[in-house]
Amino acid sequence: MTITAEPLADLKRPDEGADLVSVASRRTAEVGAAVVFADALAAALERAPWACHWLYDTYAGRVFGYLRAQGAAEPEDLTSEVFLRVFDRLEQFSGDELQFRSWLFTIAHRILIDDVRRRQRRPQTTTLALQDEMHAAGDVEREALANVGTEWADALVASLPPDQRAVVALRVTADLPLEQVAHILDKRVGAVKALQHRALAALRRRCEEALA
Repeated sequence: MTITAEPLADLKRPDEGADLVSVASRRTAEVGAAVVFADALAAALERAPWACHWLYDTYAGRVFGYLRAQGAAEPEDLTSEVFLRVFDRLEQFSGDELQFRSWLFTIAHRILIDDVRRRQRRPQTTTLALQDEMHAAGDVEREALANVGTEWADALVASLPPDQRAVVALRVTADLPLEQVAHILDKRVGAVKALQHRALAALRRRCEEALA
């Protein structure tokens, strides 16, 4: 009987030792992250406080970033609403970490749509805010300098049409593959690819114009 081993894609040349170490390290990290997620999910289903905190701390930043990139008026409040719904329906979920992210951002996307509809039905009012808090000039300047990069990036993304903005936010902020983005947005994968291509081309063009 002859036993043949399947060729390993990562073992191509003897001089690829550094690449092999990198691949092995990455795979070890991925396996470790999957184990941590599985443990946290199982514990969260039992309502263990540490696990619920872990899920929130791990994914809330991404959800907030997605909602902000989508132009949500109150992204912090909506992020809280997303996780309230997640924990309320956690028993309905089954799957791995990628599937959890897809499920999570499907919820976030639907809550965002509901919020937009609520605001469209709500009468428009003007609020006059009193300037009660005084800030030192130095603090204001430091805060402005610290936020300028983020604000510039947010402005670039906000300048995209809504469908392109949604694709970029889900691909970059949520770190989801095209298939999952297509599922969340209820579009064909080919349509999502086209939207991503146009969005990245527009962002690249505007970056070049800003730096010219």
